[in-house]
Amino acid sequence: MAAKVKAMVISGNGTNCEREVAHACRLAGADADIVHISALLAGRVRLEDYHFLNLAGGFLDGDDLGSAKAGANRLAHARVAGRQDSLADDLRRFIAAGKLVMGVCNGFQLLVKMGLLPLFDADFRQTCTLTFNDRGRFENRWCNLQVNSSSPCVYTRGMADIYLPVRHGEGKFVADSPYTLARLEQENLIVLRYADVTGQPTLDYPDNPNGSVAAIAGICDPSGRIFGLMPHPEAYLDRTHHPRWTRESLPEEGMGLGLYRNAVDFIAADLL
Repeated sequence: MAAKVKAMVISGNGTNCEREVAHACRLAGADADIVHISALLAGRVRLEDYHFLNLAGGFLDGDDLGSAKAGANRLAHARVAGRQDSLADDLRRFIAAGKLVMGVCNGFQLLVKMGLLPLFDADFRQTCTLTFNDRGRFENRWCNLQVNSSSPCVYTRGMADIYLPVRHGEGKFVADSPYTLARLEQENLIVLRYADVTGQPTLDYPDNPNGSVAAIAGICDPSGRIFGLMPHPEAYLDRTHHPRWTRESLPEEGMGLGLYRNAVDFIAADLL
């Protein structure tokens, strides 16, 4: 019998979507545990015992230093009890082992500010960020997303477009240089772009709710195993989650669940 895929969803310090993410992982066929960050730092739970790490949305530390920045500093420097390693060291070994990481909204911000996306090289240097929306306000709306079929991202395989909600005040993607942006383009690491009703990428509000450069809504690393996105796939797991579910004929399964199914299937195939 094949081993069961084990997913971890980290909670604490302001996350608020961990239950929805854990539910998505379970619907996709994984065993999912919600693990408080303190349990990892105390050494009561080991990251290495899992296959799929999920960084959920929320407001880490109230976003007081900017979205997820305080959380990134904590993970980079906090030591695991009884060891010299930081939790960031454990996370890097987890990634080096070829395991999967997905960060949604605040989790995406955390990955970027820790230098774990786009992870061009092994130096874990931050090259991108997510900053204040152009309109200077919190955006809570549904968005059309174009999927890059040439991306190595394992989560979006077989998908052409997705419709998901955004809920953020700091979702504008920017790069530190034209070189970084060009490399993202050339290596097909831009996985999702905000699109208009025709499915074409757009910079125009409200289809692009935050003003992200190149309409970027989600990126991955060169392996396709680390994925971050601002829209919330865990918020569209069932047709009744769709804002027009009473007026449209929709599949029973929501589009967001496909991302988790792809992840769990990818891991399960490796465990055979």
